[in-house]
Amino acid sequence: MKKTLVVFAHPYLEHSNSNVELINFYVRHQHYTLRDLYEEYPDFHIAAFRERKRLANYDRFIFQFPLIWFGMPPLLRLWIDEVFDRDWLQPGKHNPLENKEVYILVTTGGKERSFSKTGTYQYTVDELISGLIVSLKVFKADIKHIKIVYEANKLSKKEIILHKKEFTELLNQ
Repeated sequence: MKKTLVVFAHPYLEHSNSNVELINFYVRHQHYTLRDLYEEYPDFHIAAFRERKRLANYDRFIFQFPLIWFGMPPLLRLWIDEVFDRDWLQPGKHNPLENKEVYILVTTGGKERSFSKTGTYQYTVDELISGLIVSLKVFKADIKHIKIVYEANKLSKKEIILHKKEFTELLNQ
């Protein structure tokens, strides 16, 4: 089984039943390491060197977060800015993201139809999180799947469990 680092960022986790249920899966499995950025860095002071060293220990990464004001949560954006190192792109330098599998799981309270060219917001979720996608591609990560959970705040327990099951099946392929 692949050793997986889950980079989780949710500034209002106490208000998110769907994210709580989804992260409970990681906690129960030993090959997943859950890093809750808001728990670990409440003061927004990222230990970038330690985080860079940590990345080298994993075979696969999951970035899980809610859409906050049409983008990534601010602490996740800061974490990427401070941890991803352009030196990794230099010849002969170790790039801990290169050829590593990456999964992205985004939750949003909005309806799927709202996130389209003709919808309320006129942008897709992929477009709104393009900073993360482009960053991962620049560092040659292998983005396997982007899963978006729409209307996450309205899901029943059964619907949340179905999303969790679908996501874990993706991870086990």
